[in-house]
Amino acid sequence: MPFGINETMGQYSELFMLLAAGTYTVAFIAFAWDLAKSSKALRAIDLKAAQAEEAALVPVAAGAGSRSESHLAGPAGRAERPSSSTARPAGAGAGGIITADGDMRYAAERRAPARVAVALTVLGAVIHGAGVLTRALGAGRVPWGNMYEFLTTGAFVAIAVFLLVLIRRDLRFLGTFVVGLGIIMLVAASVAYWTPVGHLVPALQSYWLIIHVSIAVLSSALFTLTFAMSALQLVQSHRQKTVAAGGADKLGFMRLVPSALSLENLSYRINAIAFIGWTFTLMFGAIWAEKAWGRFWGWDTKEVWTFVIWVVYAGYLHARATRGWTGTRAAWLSIVGYLCVVFNFTIVNQFFNGLHSYSGL
Repeated sequence: MPFGINETMGQYSELFMLLAAGTYTVAFIAFAWDLAKSSKALRAIDLKAAQAEEAALVPVAAGAGSRSESHLAGPAGRAERPSSSTARPAGAGAGGIITADGDMRYAAERRAPARVAVALTVLGAVIHGAGVLTRALGAGRVPWGNMYEFLTTGAFVAIAVFLLVLIRRDLRFLGTFVVGLGIIMLVAASVAYWTPVGHLVPALQSYWLIIHVSIAVLSSALFTLTFAMSALQLVQSHRQKTVAAGGADKLGFMRLVPSALSLENLSYRINAIAFIGWTFTLMFGAIWAEKAWGRFWGWDTKEVWTFVIWVVYAGYLHARATRGWTGTRAAWLSIVGYLCVVFNFTIVNQFFNGLHSYSGL
């Protein structure tokens, strides 16, 4: 028996969602500021380091023969450039500015804008969580019975997962992308998919809704992280090739991002975890379909696209693990998988008729 509808709690929920979106927007600006400021600082430090190295070579070029300068000359008496590896530790810029490395561990150096951005994201997540909770209290059920509720809850879970990963890994370079996607999801929910607080249709009034959809939301949140990493991997790969070929580094902010290979490896591991979750989503959905409609599989559009997503990510994992699909090919396949997820939860729900058409409930 469903609980009564509390419209006041629903209004509080909408207010919390608005406040969360505003807080995330400020956090997004802070993350972008961190990238821009750190990039500018790194370029300035590299310029000073280059000038210092050139200045150190001047006495040798002038023929100074003191013992203190003789170590700069090679066996043939020519000047040798001091090795940058001795003056700059791996993963660090000159002057103590720490750049990202493959381990993505936190360094001693503190970036004030990034810390502010993370603090604002945490505040926004708390407000956002209050919005999800009050929506649940207002509806008297779990808050993922329609597109509005799925988007608002999905955005919350994606940002919450991002913050949890930040405890162990320095993924602040993903802040602009993850928080930006969260803002887009909240805006889309409020503008295109807003639905007043209401009861569920009988087919959705089941404990399987909690099991099936909660796993789908969590898996989608992980796919969101890997989508952002794969997009950055493509940009970083292009940048690395350009610099290696002697071209100008026009994307200085990408120096705060790990190498394309590091991004790919972490994305692969997270995709593997998310794929397991999506497998359970598919299995539990079939069990729920049998209980609700008397069959495990009926080739409903939603069921088909859920299976398509599973096939794409299964192909991604198989191709990378056994067929050597690495680099940009793996990144593009991961991105295609996420685009299928977005298509499944937007276009399919809204424009395809079927037993899963619930976007307007």
